[in-house]
Amino acid sequence: MNINVGHVLEQAVRMERIGISELSRKLKVSRRTIYNWFSQENLNPHIILKVGDVIGHDFTGELPEKFIKNHQHLLDAEEPALLNANGLNADHNSVYFWMNKYVGLLEKYNELLNLISENASVNADKHTSKSLMNR
Repeated sequence: MNINVGHVLEQAVRMERIGISELSRKLKVSRRTIYNWFSQENLNPHIILKVGDVIGHDFTGELPEKFIKNHQHLLDAEEPALLNANGLNADHNSVYFWMNKYVGLLEKYNELLNLISENASVNADKHTSKSLMNR
């Protein structure tokens, strides 16, 4: 018998009466991500552990014994969160992860625009100097 882990997760969240918005803020993911988790048959055990920690729920009763045995090491010792170069949560489902990536790309784009602008300005100055010298 296959258990839909996302459905189990959703039932636990609904029973704890925590709003999806509040849960998403605490987990630093989008609401859409949480709804996507609810629709998945299998989930990363870290997600289940994080949600359980936030809502104060132990999933060992609902999840199959096989799932628990396969991931007992995660239950025994919680793994530290992956951090990116800025020391922020690097979970690829995190809104902040993608927001930081976007901001980084914008900063690089602005640097390139500044270089182009500076080069155009230098070239314009050279052109002006040459035309003044030819007079």
